[in-house]
Amino acid sequence: MKYLHLLSYTILIFTIGCKKSTNMEEQRIYKLERVGPAQVVQLYSDGFEQLTTKEKIFAYYLYLAGLAGRDIAIDQHHRNALEVRELFEQVYLYQSGIEKNIIDKITKYLKLFWINNGFYDNLTSKKFVPEITFEDFKNACTIAEKNGAKLGSSEENLITKLNRLKEVIFNPDFEPQMTNKTPNIDWIQESAVNFYDRNITYQEVEKWVKAGNEKNPLNSKIVKENGRLLEKIWRAGDGKIPEGMYSNYLKNVIYYLEQAIPYAANEHQAKTISLLINYFKTGNLEDFRKFNINWVKDTANVDFILGFIEVYLDPRGQKGEWESSVFFTNLEQTKLMNNLAKYAQYFEDRAPWQDIYKKKIDKTPIANVINVIASTGGAGPISPIGINLPNEQFIREQYGSKSVLLHNIVEAYEKSTGLELVKEFAADEYEIQLQEKYGSIADNLHTAMHEVIGHGSGKASEKLGGKDPSDFLPGYYNTLEETRADLVALWYAFDDKIIDIGYAKDGEELRHIGETMYQQTIRAGFTQLRRIGNSDQLEEDHMKNRQLIFNYILNNSNAVKSEKRNGKTFFKIIDYQQMRETVGKLLSEVMRIKAEGDIEAARKLIDTYGLKVDTKLRDEVQSRANKLDLPLYTGFVMPELEPVLDPESKIVDVKITYPMDLAKQMLKYSKFSRTVR
Repeated sequence: MKYLHLLSYTILIFTIGCKKSTNMEEQRIYKLERVGPAQVVQLYSDGFEQLTTKEKIFAYYLYLAGLAGRDIAIDQHHRNALEVRELFEQVYLYQSGIEKNIIDKITKYLKLFWINNGFYDNLTSKKFVPEITFEDFKNACTIAEKNGAKLGSSEENLITKLNRLKEVIFNPDFEPQMTNKTPNIDWIQESAVNFYDRNITYQEVEKWVKAGNEKNPLNSKIVKENGRLLEKIWRAGDGKIPEGMYSNYLKNVIYYLEQAIPYAANEHQAKTISLLINYFKTGNLEDFRKFNINWVKDTANVDFILGFIEVYLDPRGQKGEWESSVFFTNLEQTKLMNNLAKYAQYFEDRAPWQDIYKKKIDKTPIANVINVIASTGGAGPISPIGINLPNEQFIREQYGSKSVLLHNIVEAYEKSTGLELVKEFAADEYEIQLQEKYGSIADNLHTAMHEVIGHGSGKASEKLGGKDPSDFLPGYYNTLEETRADLVALWYAFDDKIIDIGYAKDGEELRHIGETMYQQTIRAGFTQLRRIGNSDQLEEDHMKNRQLIFNYILNNSNAVKSEKRNGKTFFKIIDYQQMRETVGKLLSEVMRIKAEGDIEAARKLIDTYGLKVDTKLRDEVQSRANKLDLPLYTGFVMPELEPVLDPESKIVDVKITYPMDLAKQMLKYSKFSRTVR
């Protein structure tokens, strides 16, 4: 599971010591450009130069493996996404003679496509379209083709292709949402994500699944051939096992993983990569389980996430989006995370849910603060700030999990964002003062607790027969699990153990940090409405989770008071103890729902509190926020790795560079995808 930064909270930064900015840091450029609702920010990976040569070469090959699979994620977003990207990139590259106003709008659309890995907004799931007409684009394509752009093919000329893709690109009402989980509609028919053939219904899939036909829920597309549903498994094949969908991409990924093995930190890490290679060849989920069990025990300095991981895009919550991330441990910043992980059993024992859902933690979870080198797919250019994996409940319970907080991602957010939103929506001056003084550490603690203690806690009921709870909660599991992890952080926000761990120096500071975290939670619950346009409901699981907690507390306690001042709405916490009690009540029920796989209770809870929005509040929030002219989300330009070769073309070192240019990087990525082995 991953924890997304929604710019509703302030930005967290680990505060172990008071490190002064160097002149280099002060002179750094973070904000590169504004593209409509998005800001583009350069990511820096300080400390890479201090890695050993072996570690740097290992990271380099993992970096290439991630790039080799990047286009899988784009194809998963929509069946025509790669075609659309190629069209717009070719026009961009061969733009000479195209009217400036037209090419500027084409460029804006293309940059938003790059940032979102397709033409659907990363969080609202709504389609965005170019701000030009179809005729304008057709004329631009004609000019670009004369300039040398490759836009048609021997099988299909340019005009035929454009006419075929016209509705996909230019009609916002054609397949308007990538993922749509509105109650009482067909979630598969109304979702454009490329995990199912367009002629398949949700009812067909559920009937087929209940009959025991789905063998690869995480890594397959469900198609209909000759009237029957089949799985197209995502695998490379191995000679004995036939190739599957995305085989060419996965073969390239495997090639670079094989190059990385000689540079692994030790035999254990080398075995981890070998197990992942085997899984990419076979597509067998038991092989993926073996990889995850080995990976979760891997404590090497340079680490990675690679493959079909998070299932947020799938309306059923089963299919994994491709993502990659290469990173290394930030040893100084990891101290607090390790301290927190040591007390995992302490927090488990004091959870508000029933004892039958509490587990014995035999091994301290791995919890690190990391610096990202590069991420793609589900992890980039838009990046989470925290990740906890593996997702499978069985592995969490039996072998533990890894939690990472992405320090340099967080730092880049902090360097590129101010406190304007807080000052506009905070209930009073006291809230602003707490945010300025304790906001970073409160957000830090919240994210750490969310990942390390939240996702890593609890166990499933024996009634589920060893199956994963997600199997029983299609379409609702992700929202439920994100809600549970956030609630765990809130439940322990005032616990004295936080002082022992090192997040607070005394009881007074602990109280201020806890109050700040609670204020952030309430504020995030309604300020996120600035991001959804005219939608009357939420689709993204993290946003639904935050609204669920906000609405539940407002409707089931007197802890928060709504006030109107000068036509503006404010929400003020007037009873922190009552809010905590309400958090505990909700957390206990959410844990029970997950443990029991209670789909009816999940549906009722999430649809009641997390789905529909207060449209009057939405309009007010957007009106107030629009005056601040803040970006709605951030896309990162990632560091790039370049090999240093000796006269025999052997890699002897790896250099890190910072391109400072989104278009330059994205075009380089696309070229790599086309020319890769």
